Amino acid sequence: MSETSPEVKNLHVVDGPLSRHKLAVLRDERTRTADFRQAMKELALIMVAEATGNMPTRSVRIRTPLTETEVEEISGPVCLVPVLRAGLGMLDGALALLPTATVGFMGLQRDEETAQPIEYYVNLPRNLDEYLVLVLDPMLATGGSLSATIDKLKEEGATWISCLHAVAAVPGVERVTSEHPDVTFYAAAVDPELDDNSFIVPGLGDAGDRLYGTL
Repeated sequence: MSETSPEVKNLHVVDGPLSRHKLAVLRDERTRTADFRQAMKELALIMVAEATGNMPTRSVRIRTPLTETEVEEISGPVCLVPVLRAGLGMLDGALALLPTATVGFMGLQRDEETAQPIEYYVNLPRNLDEYLVLVLDPMLATGGSLSATIDKLKEEGATWISCLHAVAAVPGVERVTSEHPDVTFYAAAVDPELDDNSFIVPGLGDAGDRLYGTL
């Protein structure tokens, strides 16, 4: 079940027994690459199920094998936007629940001189204002890259955005929730701090390296 942080209204912590179990696998340094990928995929399933809970719906009439009835369906097309490269680890899990979703991509890297995120690859659908956008980004650390991603999505017309994270750090949470109060954020855990290299502590290491065996 999601619990809303009392301090930050647009942050939801997905803190059920199953999400805690998957997160424990991800945090463990002994977890092998294949098992890490599987746990990230399964955690993404849980996160998407939670994040779709506040999507707008519409009523439609269908016919069951017995009679006509009114049902609810998500009211707009969904766009999944993994932030490269670690966000790809959540994509298969998200697509398992939303198989008809469009997929956009955001590639960002850090400028070593300015420490600011710069775009190196962006591929988003046209008419983004028509989509319900779910951003997939396992690690919310400083919030710089995520905030830049949200800025770009809004620039392209997105008006409904939710962001999904395996682990978020307090400094990043404070930044993105204040800069984007109209966006909803979901995290399986919120960790207290960053180290001198901006890694989340206790965190789970570099999610991209652990997903793809580039340690």
